[in-house]
Amino acid sequence: LLKVIVYSYMCNVYSGRRMERLLHENVNYMWLSGMSRPDFRTINRFRSERLCDGRFEELFRRTVVMMNEEGLVSLKVQYIDGTKIESVANKYTFVWKGSVEKNKARLEAKVDAVLKAAESVLAEENGECRAEDPCVEDLPERTERILRKMDEQGISDRKLRRSVEKVKEESLPKLESYGRHLETMGGRNSYTKTDPDATFMRMKEDAMNNGQTKPGYNVQIATENQFITNYGIYWRPSDWGTMIPFLESFRERYGSHGNEANYAYMESNGIAAYVKYNMFHAETKRRYANNGFLVQNMHYNSGEDYYVCPMGQHLERCGTRHTVSDLGYRSEVAVYRAANCKGCPLRGMCYNGRADRRTLEVNHTANGFKRRARELLTGERGMMHRSNRPIEPEAVFGDIKFNHGFRRFRLKSNRKVMVEFGLVALAHNLRKYSAVLSGRMTGRNQLRAAL
Repeated sequence: LLKVIVYSYMCNVYSGRRMERLLHENVNYMWLSGMSRPDFRTINRFRSERLCDGRFEELFRRTVVMMNEEGLVSLKVQYIDGTKIESVANKYTFVWKGSVEKNKARLEAKVDAVLKAAESVLAEENGECRAEDPCVEDLPERTERILRKMDEQGISDRKLRRSVEKVKEESLPKLESYGRHLETMGGRNSYTKTDPDATFMRMKEDAMNNGQTKPGYNVQIATENQFITNYGIYWRPSDWGTMIPFLESFRERYGSHGNEANYAYMESNGIAAYVKYNMFHAETKRRYANNGFLVQNMHYNSGEDYYVCPMGQHLERCGTRHTVSDLGYRSEVAVYRAANCKGCPLRGMCYNGRADRRTLEVNHTANGFKRRARELLTGERGMMHRSNRPIEPEAVFGDIKFNHGFRRFRLKSNRKVMVEFGLVALAHNLRKYSAVLSGRMTGRNQLRAAL
């Protein structure tokens, strides 16, 4: 079955039903299966269950190690890029975090108002002051207690009793479902009910051209000589938030994108960071370099820790603030402020704020990482890597998506999608490996003919 499935992926056949039909029609499939003809259910069960136990990961690793032993890849260079591939999930079964939180807060307020009204009526019947409101987490117990007291005291207000019963029968189950939605989403902003691991993302393939989001996965790959050496599946739409776990997975497999957290991780692990940051290309433009009002172009006195604006005024350091990214990385930002910018003839060119003096926020650690990355990227070796970068992972993604038609996953859940793309990566490597071997054999035959 593994031979049949891998061969099918090499031949752009991704459907279990089509594999079943080819096992009856195609002599290559008959030979690979030893004339065994499993149905599509067996094929799909093997692909979605048997291959998800970790054995396929080891198989992929061994094929890459074999290519390393033959000199096709060195495993010392990683050209990393990501693409978004659509999930098989229904795109109209979306659940948005913002909507769930808003509706949950609104329903909790409504439930609390009903329960408070019931408690007020019970307190009046007893001639007591109403007790303090219990916390929101005790809503089921609070509702049961109110209904029990209404039975004991024989409250005759049917409308009020019906409202409390409606809270128990309808509102509390709805609040539980909202809680489950938020628990499923975790740190994400959305998910789909038919594939809870998929996240709604903006895709390049937008048939409506209206920026519609679709459920999908962010697929990251590392390539060398256009062989896929590592791959990963992530829910974050942006690539910069996936780099550290992706590099960790490469290290775990073989033992071995530009922001402060990624640079710090690579530096601490001895990895040469030929990674561009957001403003790398903008800094090479003449308009950027000649703008003396940008903090990057102002003179900085590191000894006394102050900046000098184009008018010669010092911006002294006045404080430090800390920021925490959504990944939990803590950064330190230095704050500098001018003494007074009133009456400055260059004020309109310097900044547009309403304050009477300019304020700068500088992350010296991040600037140091960017400076070292810029030195690497503009050096001879960096220029070589930059020229190779567009023809490495991007060419691989183009081959997989457009030449071999894999644009949508057929399995659900992150675990199964990981195996499915692993099959795609293995098929790509074997196709390329076969082409390399074919080229070697052709060269040998030409040499023999010449001799």
